[in-house]
Order: sequence, then structure tokens, then C-alpha cells
Amino acid sequence: MGKQTEDLRVKTDDQLSQQLGDLKREAFNLRFQAATGQLERPARVREVRRTIARIKTLQTQRASAEKN
Repeated sequence: MGKQTEDLRVKTDDQLSQQLGDLKREAFNLRFQAATGQLERPARVREVRRTIARIKTLQTQRASAEKN
């Protein structure tokens, strides 16, 4: 596991939900910038997508753990 995953694991569910919303907003803005040719850091799109996936995976794991 990387440092980023460890940082996410220590956050509360509310903090993760908040960060997920922020990242989704950023992803939308990055897609818009890419479409208009104003994107400065193309690699940021990939970083944001992967961080969103990490958060969703962690939320799923936590929800599954609560059921058991």
C-alpha cells in the first residue's frame, strides 16, 4: 500500500465523502479544461480518477466490514 492509501485510511467516513465530492468537482473541471484545450497538467486527470477510485474502494470495504 502506498502513502496515499494510508492517508485515506485514517480519515473518517464524513471526511472521505467530503473529499470525494471535491475530487468529483475537480474531475469535472479538468474534463472541461481538456475539452477547451486549457489543461495545464494532463497527468492530474489520471491522479484524480485514481484517488476517486481509492476512496470508493475504501468506502465499499468499510460498508462490507460493517455488515459482517
